[in-house]
Amino acid sequence: MSATLFRYVARTYVGFAVGILCALVTVFLVVDFVDRSRMYTGEGWVWSVVVLYANKALLSVQQLGPAALLLAAGAAVSSLRKRGEVTAMRALSFGPKALYLPVGVCVALACVGLIAFDEWVVVPAGIRVDEITTQRFNRWGDWGMYHTPKQWFRRGDHIFYLRSGSAQEGFVDVAILTVTPDFRLERRVDARSMHPVEGTRWKLEGVVERSFTRDGQSSVRELDEVEYDLGASARTFRIRPGRPEQMRVPVLREQISARGEVGLATRQFSLVLHNRFAYPLAGLPAALLAVGLALRPGRKGNLTVALVEGLLISVIMWGLMVVARTLVLSERLSPVLAAWFPVALLVVAAALLWLRGEGRLGKGAG
Repeated sequence: MSATLFRYVARTYVGFAVGILCALVTVFLVVDFVDRSRMYTGEGWVWSVVVLYANKALLSVQQLGPAALLLAAGAAVSSLRKRGEVTAMRALSFGPKALYLPVGVCVALACVGLIAFDEWVVVPAGIRVDEITTQRFNRWGDWGMYHTPKQWFRRGDHIFYLRSGSAQEGFVDVAILTVTPDFRLERRVDARSMHPVEGTRWKLEGVVERSFTRDGQSSVRELDEVEYDLGASARTFRIRPGRPEQMRVPVLREQISARGEVGLATRQFSLVLHNRFAYPLAGLPAALLAVGLALRPGRKGNLTVALVEGLLISVIMWGLMVVARTLVLSERLSPVLAAWFPVALLVVAAALLWLRGEGRLGKGAG
């Protein structure tokens, strides 16, 4: 392929991608502001809103990026076709690869950039959006669902109720229930404080220990200080509050492991971890699918049709992701399948369209 042609197609695509992304982000921010404008009040609200929407713009780039890559692919090829440049390429013996390759390279680079952008820019921007919304404008939404400290944990045959504190500094006002394999309460330990000693050993102060036998008898003893091997180290309770979308990949991996150890739900965290890669990468097969649709026989270089097709694909993929997320949270679908199924579906559709086009091209040459 001519390097000049490659650069020309790539430049055309990048121009459409940047323009469409800016348009989508602008529309999103305007609609969001109009919808929420009544809650922005108080002294100095203007500057707070500016900072808020600067961070929301960063979030929307990540959210709308794959859709912009898809729409730009169809629009760029349709524009080239409308100007007769696709016909000229074919006359010079340039096949569909002359369009697929530069668009694919540009989209692949953009997808990798979106992954890094999400990891290093979107994560802190999301935290900042929550801070301004809750602290400055007193709108809490579902903030408490993710930021309320977890208090109930299970590790082996021990169930822990840790009212306050941390694994590093120790916990205050705790209750530890020990259950048998048939889930019968065998012992309950209440303590004023609990501090890690070494390994899985903990020092408890102000202890009231109650033991229960199978025949219904119980005994109580009080201790000022005692050590127990609770089968859990301080690392076991390294549970961080916050939205999984606002955690970087290493933290997500840590939280999935830590939450799994103490019996907390991990499916949403696993889904977010896989979507950190799957969602941006969906832009690549989606863009190639749009190129194939724009090159199909009998198709004219109609920009409106290309945009409508792109929006339709985006809506279908968005719907699949919403349904998949619901199935994950209801424990009916694995997070891995939910994250990667839409991507696999786009890959199959793009590959079938490519093979169909190559088959037509081969028949035409024959």
